Amino acid sequence: MNTHRNSIPLMLMLSLTLSLAMGQKRLELDVMPANGNMLIGADYYPEHWPEPRWETDLKLMKEAGFNVVRLAEFAWVLMEPSEGEYDFAWLDRFLGLAAEYDISIILGTPTAVMPAWVARKYPSALATMNTGQQIEWGARKNNCFSNDDYRRLSKGITGAMAEHFRDAPGVIGWQTDNEFAGPVCYCDDCLHTFRDWLKDKYGTLEKLNKSWGTHFWGHKVQTWDEIHIPECDSEDGSWSPSGNPGACYDWRQFNSWLNVRFQHDQVAIIREICPDKHFITHNLMSFHPEVSYYDLGEDLDFVSWDNYPVWAGPDIPYRASMAADLMRGIKQKNFLIMEQTAGPTGWGVFWRNTRPGEIRKICYQQLAHGADGQIWFRWRTCTAGREQYWHGLLGHDGKPLRRYNEAAQVAEEYRDLEKYIRGTTVKSAVAIIYDYHSIWSLWGQTGFEGNNVQDAIARYYNAFFRAGINVDLVNTDTDLSAYKLVLTPDLIILPDKLAEKLTAYVENGGVLMADCRTGVKDEHNLAWERTLPGALSPVMGIEIEEYGSITPDFSYKINSEQLFEGSMTATHYIDWINPKGAEIKAGYDQWHLDSFAAVTRNEHGRGSGWYVGTIAKEEAFYDGLVDAMLRDAGIEKILDLPAGVEAYLRQGSDNTLLFLINHTEEKKTVKVPEGKKELISNSLTGVELELDRYEVKVIKL
Repeated sequence: MNTHRNSIPLMLMLSLTLSLAMGQKRLELDVMPANGNMLIGADYYPEHWPEPRWETDLKLMKEAGFNVVRLAEFAWVLMEPSEGEYDFAWLDRFLGLAAEYDISIILGTPTAVMPAWVARKYPSALATMNTGQQIEWGARKNNCFSNDDYRRLSKGITGAMAEHFRDAPGVIGWQTDNEFAGPVCYCDDCLHTFRDWLKDKYGTLEKLNKSWGTHFWGHKVQTWDEIHIPECDSEDGSWSPSGNPGACYDWRQFNSWLNVRFQHDQVAIIREICPDKHFITHNLMSFHPEVSYYDLGEDLDFVSWDNYPVWAGPDIPYRASMAADLMRGIKQKNFLIMEQTAGPTGWGVFWRNTRPGEIRKICYQQLAHGADGQIWFRWRTCTAGREQYWHGLLGHDGKPLRRYNEAAQVAEEYRDLEKYIRGTTVKSAVAIIYDYHSIWSLWGQTGFEGNNVQDAIARYYNAFFRAGINVDLVNTDTDLSAYKLVLTPDLIILPDKLAEKLTAYVENGGVLMADCRTGVKDEHNLAWERTLPGALSPVMGIEIEEYGSITPDFSYKINSEQLFEGSMTATHYIDWINPKGAEIKAGYDQWHLDSFAAVTRNEHGRGSGWYVGTIAKEEAFYDGLVDAMLRDAGIEKILDLPAGVEAYLRQGSDNTLLFLINHTEEKKTVKVPEGKKELISNSLTGVELELDRYEVKVIKL
């Protein structure tokens, strides 16, 4: 980038980025409540503390600028101490007190933890492990989602809460259950429900046998009763699953469906009893693979998620950035942080403490990526139970110290930013497909050691992060026409319909990138009888005649005169790419691979297809590749960023906001457009902006 003051091309670049992104469907922004204020608060458990302490906590929240708490997601037994007998008096008292301090309420349906009386009275409501042993009561998430009694009781407490609190002061929304992700149950109820699900999906055993490929090993089933739960997972990871891959693929889809159905029951009840009164959301867990968040999100007004990026030593939070973009992509809407890192996390052991300024910059990263509010988990570190080491804004002693003060600072700054944030969202010219079907396929058959969709996406995503480029993570059924560049890492499941969609995208002028293991399997998890990359071969202009894994003690060198300087290192996997019209962008320095390519680009229709046939060890490989693909797609960077600094744009009809976040503990200098308002300091920018450690800047462009 030219560093001369009068020739900085940032605004030209910005206008290009905006023009590319504005063609997308405008997101419906309804995460903020009707009064337009951001939700800022903490997860609170009045049942954990003496009642006289409640007002002390609410007063401290009010002084910190909080306006919301989440309550009751683990309080089933306190609200229904015995079947059909409800006691909401204690919660009514807290709600009344919270109303005096103008603190709004999000209620959690408490079905993630069954009361002891449920387990005693209905023992089959407890889940069964794959060993055949039933889970003992005493933890959380230990229920069977197929059990009729548990479903009935869950609907009962949900309905009772909705009726009681429909007109309660301050109640603005609901969180269903808590962190859906199982458990996976192996009881007879689940087996019978699985069989019924398969009957609905396939209709006939002939279709099921064909889809599962049961001619292998003579596993043809001739009656529905011959179907058993496939051997797909080991409890401790000590052995590899040997079940039919098609059956395992369906088993994982079925278990996702069980969670979605369970939530649907609750959503239907709340919508019937509280129509148009309260929003409904759920706290997702970033990249947990057990449940399709696209399916789970369909019933929700917007999604929320639980963000815990602080574990080991300080590093660049690529994963939290990528997760935020997935959360936004689930419904193509802004989202809420339902649980935000407040301090050291841990159950048996605790991880490192957040450093001064770190809580604040964690919050701003999510704000930049589309969060319209956030709730810290938790308010105060609990003195009992499994999470005594999962720290809150206040410690065990209940004193408002450093972490509380930092949260209060964030709340105050957010209030000042509200008028600029309102009506803005993230708009991207780049999309990465995040596909649960490929995740479920690779779960049982990774192909090569360590292969998984999340890591495959991260290799490219992190390079976009370093380049300061907005990215959407989207489903396979998303309209791709607004994007200039689409990536499909590890898309092993490639039905013909999806291949046709991707082909049309390129023919209409899009730039598409595919990579290792693309198009191996069909929609039933059966391998295609095609030369890879299958139906995308014409788009990519290549054929992959052979491939192989690379053992950890071995590697190949990758050379390119166009993408990077020097040589890079091929690890894990290698495609022997035979160009059929494609241009070779990188090759291998190995005698038996001289005629094969590592990276190719092919012009097809009005667009182009890139193929990457290996996994590189060095970040520089992906930086060079991403730069080349951005140029090919006509997408320009808006800034040149120093290492460790993140840049992200939120845009609306009235405001365009540039977020700059220093994720390092070193001072960083960034060249920025001159004379623009920096909203946090209320000052005008020069040609350069200095960011101290963990510092954040928000520039109105």
